[in-house]
Amino acid sequence: MKFRVIVSIVLASFAAMGHAAAPVPKPPAIEARSYLLIDYASGRTLAELNADERVEPASITKIMTVYAALDLMREKRIGMDTEVPISEKAWRQGKDSTESRMFLEVGKTARLEDLMRGIIVQSGNDAAVAVAEYFGGTEQGFAEIMNHYAQQLGLRNTHYADASGLPDPQHYTTARDIATLSAALIRDFPEPYRMFAEKEFTYHGIKQQNRNGLLWRDASIDGIKTGHTESAGYCLAASAKRDGMRLISVVMRTSSTKAREAANAALISYGFTFFESVTVKKRGETVLKPRLYKGEENEVSVGPNADVLVTVPRGQAATLTTSATLQRPLLAPLKRNVAVGELQVKLGEQVVSRAPLYPQTDVPEAGLFGRLYDSVLLWFD
Repeated sequence: MKFRVIVSIVLASFAAMGHAAAPVPKPPAIEARSYLLIDYASGRTLAELNADERVEPASITKIMTVYAALDLMREKRIGMDTEVPISEKAWRQGKDSTESRMFLEVGKTARLEDLMRGIIVQSGNDAAVAVAEYFGGTEQGFAEIMNHYAQQLGLRNTHYADASGLPDPQHYTTARDIATLSAALIRDFPEPYRMFAEKEFTYHGIKQQNRNGLLWRDASIDGIKTGHTESAGYCLAASAKRDGMRLISVVMRTSSTKAREAANAALISYGFTFFESVTVKKRGETVLKPRLYKGEENEVSVGPNADVLVTVPRGQAATLTTSATLQRPLLAPLKRNVAVGELQVKLGEQVVSRAPLYPQTDVPEAGLFGRLYDSVLLWFD
């Protein structure tokens, strides 16, 4: 955030008393091509390896299939009870191979909610194709929609060629992009996201279990998605929430189902053991009350429009400091949705968070006399 003239004000310093906190150990050794562990609330990276290297996502692709479908449902006001026709292509998807499928019947219809569960819980490629054809006309058309969402969400190293995640040179992503997408899914669709925690789903009398084995091992795990092809290896994006803190872990290209689960479990345990999330300022909390010129009021409360959260090593929250940078002179009129400054949060010398500061109320201009009077005052400020 840039201003023509700024003033920096130190707001708070929480110097730790007594002994210094123990250093955070290195992340556990992970058997994977790439991985990433982030805190959901703050977005801070807690551990990574080759997180920006392009890899095959396999069925982790279906996180985007679900995200795009949910957003299109909201946009087009389509309900979960909508009946979706099943084409021969969708029916044949995986029929003569080892690919995952929901066992749909050609020429019939399936409820959209069942198809979503078929994608999420059973990882059904047939369900993914049926949903793709319904919203995109063709699977290729839906892949273009998926790529549109990838651009909107800032997935810089992701490109989709289909809705299922079959091997293709033009179908790739990164551990970082998967984590970003997973966070967006949880943030934008919290209610439908609950389906990712379901351990099994029965359709037409056929019961299939969720392939995310961590759902049985750790009660804090509530998603997200597995993936596997011979070329992609065994992959898993997982999310866990404990005591209000959520972590997202992505592990790509491991050697087995057990390896991907062990890797994610180790990363999640590391994150919860050695880090904590801290709310530095709450949404709407007054940070400063600076002088305001040429307005109906002479001062205005300024604060963040969302909670300011940071993730720090456990025991180091007391060493956080905050400072604010404000536009100066601060002139009316002011709008609540237009930032007038920035809050910085530091851990030692490192800036760990930045948040824009907004007027807590709209402030209109003063009358002619008030503006003229403040113009004179500004000569001496």
